[in-house]
Amino acid sequence: MSHNIQIIPARDFVRAKPEGTLDFEQSKNLLLAISAAAGGLNDYAILLDIRRAEPKLSVPDIWALAEAIHQNDKTYHRKTAVLCLLEQFEQAEYFALAAQNKGLRIGAFTSYEDAIEWLIA
Repeated sequence: MSHNIQIIPARDFVRAKPEGTLDFEQSKNLLLAISAAAGGLNDYAILLDIRRAEPKLSVPDIWALAEAIHQNDKTYHRKTAVLCLLEQFEQAEYFALAAQNKGLRIGAFTSYEDAIEWLIA
């Protein structure tokens, strides 16, 4: 069986301000723009690879990002896996939980293989 998985690396949507802090608005807008571009695709899953993401998201940023995705987009109602480093897992898991509370199908993973298996299951 064929599966269409779109892998989106953090460098495509995470932006920092000159002082090194997260530019939340620009990052959110880029993530929504990526999802808008995928809007015409059918039958696919998304893997957000944040293993090399800098700067780190704060808890309020994570919640706000989940809210923005929920309110502004239907792309993320399909399965989305967030792939992160072990030290990022708590944040990624919180993001997945925040998104799940809004009805989105998002899971957090530290293993590429586990993320792919979940996406195709």
